[in-house]
Amino acid sequence: MIRIATRNSALAKAQAGQVAALLGEAELVEVSSDGEMGDKGRFVRGVERALLEGEADIGVHSAKDVPAEMPEGLVIAAVPKREDPSDVWIGDLAPLSDISQQKRQEPSLADVPGGARVGTASLRRKAQLLAARPDLQVSELHGNVDTRLRKLSEGELDAIVLAAAGLKRLGRESEASFALPAEAMIPAAGQGALLLQARGDDADAIEAAAAVGDEIALRELTAERAVVALLDATCSTPIGVHARVTDASAVETTGGTGTLSLDAFVGLPDGSEWIRDRVEGEAEKPAAAGAMLAERLLSAGARDILDRAEAVA
Repeated sequence: MIRIATRNSALAKAQAGQVAALLGEAELVEVSSDGEMGDKGRFVRGVERALLEGEADIGVHSAKDVPAEMPEGLVIAAVPKREDPSDVWIGDLAPLSDISQQKRQEPSLADVPGGARVGTASLRRKAQLLAARPDLQVSELHGNVDTRLRKLSEGELDAIVLAAAGLKRLGRESEASFALPAEAMIPAAGQGALLLQARGDDADAIEAAAAVGDEIALRELTAERAVVALLDATCSTPIGVHARVTDASAVETTGGTGTLSLDAFVGLPDGSEWIRDRVEGEAEKPAAAGAMLAERLLSAGARDILDRAEAVA
């Protein structure tokens, strides 16, 4: 029976449970998180230690939490089919005009009340929110999904921004007020994707994981992680990267090349400066597309912005 290492949070266990269901016979091995608040590496270290010490066969992570450089001996075994990578707004919307009784269609950031208090732990979200709406009051908010939603319900904030995938995996997607499309907020690299990790010498675990992998999701994640790695980004970096294979059906049915569109955002936490760019490449060469976009960003001044963002953080 395959042993799956997972953190003991509700979301982590829900994600691991989904993988266990895909694999068939599997058991969950719960591990603790290491590190300080704000250190995203703590989300993966306990799982990686369990793999390296032989306590588990496959580790399940939110792909956006896994650093570009992994410990020696561990590999990405598979990436299952990806959930919606977008962010969602949960909270207040401005009332409709008294003059217009027209029903609001597809709410957006333009419908958020002026000066709204918004909570997020993500510098990427903060930078993009303030770039679009400098009037918002964005404050730091940590904790699991339940904790963040509770603070919102208790009136400490007017709104919070979370990943759509996390809400769905917890069965709470109905709480979202509206989705923030990539045009409004580029997601974190790997958002919505699960990353299955295994020891490089464990052929059985790698084979089992590969059986539930999705080629499209793997290509998208590979491109996104290439950008992050080449920009030397960290959890203190306001950067968003979103890849999409635009003709996925052709790739899935015929094994064709396909086209990969790759968007990125790099900015200062206060939203005062930012760079956005986009490239297209061959879906079968995702790392090359990532390298192309990273080079363009660096040529446009991304290194200076990232260095200043790190200094502020």
